[in-house]
Parts: sequence; C-alpha cells; structure tokens
Amino acid sequence: MKAKSFYPLAFSIPFVASAMKVELQNICKRFGTVQANDDVSLTVEAGSIHGLLGENGAGKSTLVKVLSGFITRDRGTLLLDGRPVEVKTPADAIAVGIGMLHQDPLDFPPLSVLDNFLVGKSGSLFTNRRQAFRDFQRLAAQFNFALNANEKVSNLTVGERQQLEILRLLSLGVKTLILDEPTTGISASQKDELFAAAEQLAAQGKSIIFVSHKLEDVNALCDRVTVMRHGQVVGNLEIPCPDEALVELMFGRELAPPVKPKTRQDAIALELKTISLSTDRLSVKIPDLTVHQGEVIGLAGLEGGGQQLLLLLCAGLLKASSGTIRVNDVDMTAKLYREYLTAGIGYSPADRLRDGLIRGLSIHEHVALRTPPNGFFVDWKGTLEKALHAIALFNIRGKPQTHVERLSGGNQQRTQLALLPVPLNLLLMEHPTRGLDIESVLWVWQQLIARCEGGTAIIFTSSDLDEIMQYSDRVIVFSGDVVSEPIDVAELTVDRLGQMIGGKMGAQSQKLSVST
Repeated sequence: MKAKSFYPLAFSIPFVASAMKVELQNICKRFGTVQANDDVSLTVEAGSIHGLLGENGAGKSTLVKVLSGFITRDRGTLLLDGRPVEVKTPADAIAVGIGMLHQDPLDFPPLSVLDNFLVGKSGSLFTNRRQAFRDFQRLAAQFNFALNANEKVSNLTVGERQQLEILRLLSLGVKTLILDEPTTGISASQKDELFAAAEQLAAQGKSIIFVSHKLEDVNALCDRVTVMRHGQVVGNLEIPCPDEALVELMFGRELAPPVKPKTRQDAIALELKTISLSTDRLSVKIPDLTVHQGEVIGLAGLEGGGQQLLLLLCAGLLKASSGTIRVNDVDMTAKLYREYLTAGIGYSPADRLRDGLIRGLSIHEHVALRTPPNGFFVDWKGTLEKALHAIALFNIRGKPQTHVERLSGGNQQRTQLALLPVPLNLLLMEHPTRGLDIESVLWVWQQLIARCEGGTAIIFTSSDLDEIMQYSDRVIVFSGDVVSEPIDVAELTVDRLGQMIGGKMGAQSQKLSVST
C-alpha cells in the first residue's frame, strides 16, 4: 500500500469506528437482455483506496449501485467485516456505513449548503442549526474545502457540490465511500483536493472505492485496481502498473490513436471580424479569425473563460454585441438559429442529457425528431430503420427503444454524433470526449477526422491539453483577461500551452473583461 498522510478529524458528530472491509461475492444483475454484472466478486480492504476500472458500459456503476442500495441485485452476497448484510435501499447502505458520491451529486440546488449538509440526519423535529454550522465548518476545515455554508447549492461548481456531498456522507457515519467517476467535469485543483481527502480517509482506516475509466487517475490514487469488461471481472492488479497492462485488460487489445492527416483546404468555412460578446458577467473580444474547410481549431483555457461563448456565437445561439460572422461567404450576423442549421452548422454541447439529448425519449424517438415529417405524420417505420442503421454504424450499445438516460456516457456521445447531419460545413463541440474511456475517445476522433476529410471545419474546447495538442491545427487560448491570436500547433508544447493558460500569454492577444 502507498504511504498516506494522516490528518485526524475533530468534529462533533457521533463517533463511528472507521475501519470496514467490504466483500462482494458472485454479484449478478440483469436489465432485460443485458447482463450488467455477471458473477462479479470484489474485495476492498479497510484503509485502502481500491480502483474499479473499465470502459464505458463495463458494469462498474451497476456494481457500486448494488453496493450502495440504488439497485437490487439478482443474486450474490455482500459481506462487511466478514458479516453478511442486506442492502436494498440507500438508507440501508447508510445505516451500515456505505455512502456513494454519484457522478452528478444528489443534492437540492435551491437550498443552502448547510440545509443540504443536514439532509438525512436523524433527530428531533427541531434542528440545532448553530451546532450543525459548527460541525460543518470543522469538518470542511479538515479537508481544506472552502465552502460557504450559506451559499445556495445552485451557485456551486460540480467540484464544490462533490465536496459538500462527501462532508454530508461523512457526517452520517460512512465508513466505505464510493466515488463514481468523480474527476469528470471538475478542475485540476479540485481533483487535487479530492485525492487529498481520499488519502486522509484511507489513513483513518476507511475504505474507498474509486470508479473510473482514467488510467492516470487510478495510477495516481489507488493501491489496487479491479478491471471489468462486459460485466465481468477480468483482472486484479497492484498499483502502480504499466498503462499497457491496464489497457490490455480493459479492451482485450492494444489501442492505437488515430493519426490526423493535413485536411485543411483553401476554401474558407468561417470568418469572424471585430467580434465582441457579452453576458451578464463576461465580455469577450475575439481576435479576427478565418477558419478553412477541413481545419480543426482547439480552444484552450479554464472553465468559464469565454470558450463556450465563442461556440454559442458560431452556432447561432448567441448574438454578438458587435462584429460580423460569415459562413461559406454568407453573412450570418443577424440570422436566426434555424438559418444556422440550414447553413450546415452543428453544435454538440458538453452536458449531453441537459442540452444535447432529451430524458425520457428513446434513441428511435430522437431519430424521429431529427427526420423531417412526411406531411402531418411521422414515418415510424422509416425512422426505425434509420435508428437501427445509426446504432449499427456508430456502435451504440442500446436498442431503438432504449431511453437515452439509460445509456452510458460513451453511448450518449455516440448517439449525439449519430444525430448530427451529414454533411456539415462547421461542427462545434464542447468537451467532445469528457467522461469517455480510451476506446470511445479514439472512436470519437476517428469520426471527427473523417468529417474533416470531407471538408467539415471543427472548433472544439477541451480541458485535456494533450487532446488539444494532438488534434488541433491551430489553438486559441483564453486566460484571465486576454484571448490569444490563433497559434499554429507546431509552435506549441503542452508546457507552453499550460503556461499561457496560467497567464503567460505574450503580446498577441485581445482583452477579455469580467463584469462585476
């Protein structure tokens, strides 16, 4: 086991013994014809951080939802410190000391941080809020979580909401903490704080289950890893171990990244001149930009730095305060969103279920929405054939009747790509591979490169600097109060790009101001 730093806790909640060994034996769970967990066994020692690694749809989340009471297993045994227990609901799990931090934290955004901290507490009708506030402050201080107890949760970032949920679960006496894909959508500093907190908890004897598809995160944090593929355990390894060994277990083969050829053409796909963009908190001046057909422009910078505003402008979803935008030499400055669609512009948002897809609708229904109706009626037979074709072509692990919220993150992204029209003049993407496993990342970029070869220009934003460097032809950097001129990727390194994001921008940049 890796050495951990010990940070004693000192907060006034009932003391619960920390150490707990967890054993899952022969767990099986089926959803219709899909065997999500097939005879899965897993042992997590007290005082350890145990990684659960696998591609999207491997069965990781199903397994930990069984352990945390959100899903009832079909068969199998759960042992805590060698004693069999029954966990059929989340309340059962909390009662025996198991808590789960979900990818999207389960909280109440309209309520304050302190109100959310109190959720699940047993006791009298009237709560001693003064004591609860002291408990919250002491617990947050132990992990260096800078949370304001009076702030509304709706104003917090995903990373801050995670921190709040961890504190709430600990205050309820959790001894085994499950972290389900926790590094998706949080900043680098918040990831450091999360990892430090996990190490503190392991040092106290608590067991941590870290669910991920990211090799670098597992190698950085965990003591041991269990790898799943197609609902089964395919291996257990001590950490650290070579990435190649983990990839081989996850996918059964080596994976080679796609090579991006030079696809830039002479024809111009997009022109921006003297563009200014404004919201209630941010004003951005974009350097004049000419994007050629087949070219890929990467937008690099911290979250909220203005990259999304540029994408929304080019998609016709945000109007410029000043300046002009031309697509294929047509002035689109004052055009409506539907005219941008007609001009062959596609937009793929980062939040797939909130902005890109519709909860409660199936893959087939999404295809039907994208298909022009035949008169007043939907051609359900024809759209079913299109849905089956899209599922096969994009290798979506689902059926036409599968609701999109039941798909894994990778399959949701594949569905979004399947719904984009062909051909496109301009494709705009926010974090195209966020939350995806390695195989899905490579598959997505194979599709995007194929689009470029057909003449589509792509503008995308990503927090992964290696992704920016690998696939961009030119890069625009957003940092603090400046936006850089487009820079040829051949003139950049990952280190220099990181320094520019951190403020060392150089002379060629435009001012960006934050409204107060």
